[in-house]
Parts: sequence; structure tokens; C-alpha cells
Amino acid sequence: MKNAVYPGSFDPITNGHYDIIMRSSNLFDNLIILISNNPAKKYLFNVEQRVYIAKELTKDLKNVKVMEHQGLLIDFLVENEIYYIIRGLRAVSDFEYEFEMALANRWMSERKVDTVFLMTDEKYFYLSSSLIKQISSLNGDVSGMVPDLVSKMLKEKYNQESQ
Repeated sequence: MKNAVYPGSFDPITNGHYDIIMRSSNLFDNLIILISNNPAKKYLFNVEQRVYIAKELTKDLKNVKVMEHQGLLIDFLVENEIYYIIRGLRAVSDFEYEFEMALANRWMSERKVDTVFLMTDEKYFYLSSSLIKQISSLNGDVSGMVPDLVSKMLKEKYNQESQ
């Protein structure tokens, strides 16, 4: 069976992320969405909220599992005998960073792990979690950029912070 991991902070998941999840789930027997949890990093949504969102969005996809991880991705891959990493690309600038990471992961895994790059759908080319947070923080409408659940949670989050 071909298993893959789609790692990221997903803070929050955008429609671009969701597109990559859907397409990856069709390419692999099993897909793990791996939510990173770096205690040194400041997230808008805590890890439990990010895991909840990912689980809700993928609950109908039988071959998709959501997990969290703290530490090196390669450690998770080796422990779970997974040899494929999914990464979404938007622009050439994404490729440069992702290419370095892919080579580092391949080196650390003694050439056992491959990274599969998927180009985002052109309608999501401009989306990033940072952009979504910026728009939301200024009470902008992000519907159409993120799943409905994420849009609702962003509104709640920023309403809470402004009170």
C-alpha cells in the first residue's frame, strides 16, 4: 500500500490546502494530514482546533487520517514507515524552499523518502494562511477562500479578540 503524509501547520486550512488533500487522497491508498505543533511558534488556532478542523473537513474521506506531530517530519515518517511526502506548490518561490526541504528529507531518510509536488488549482494560486488571517483580522470576507467551517471559526476568533 502506498501511504503519504501531507504535513503543515494548517493555521488555518485554505481551499488550496483542501484541494491538495482531495487530490492526494485519490493518488494514495492512505493519506495522513500531519498537523505540526511547534511550541516555539505562535498559532492563531491551537493544535486541538486545527486537528478538529482537518478531521471535520475530511470525515467522509475513508483513506484520510489526521494526526499531530511535534519534531522532525522525517522522524514521524521513519517511525511509521511512510515514504511519500505531499507538498503543494503555488509559485516558483514555493518551489525553491520546498526543493531544499525535499532534498534534506531525502538525505536524512537515506534516500527512502520522496516528495510529491502538486500544483495548486489556479483559482487558489494566491491563497495563503497568512493572507487569510490578515483579511479576517480586519473583518474582511474570506468565504470562497476557506471552507465554511474555517470561515465561521475565524469570525468567532476575531470577534472574541476584539471584545
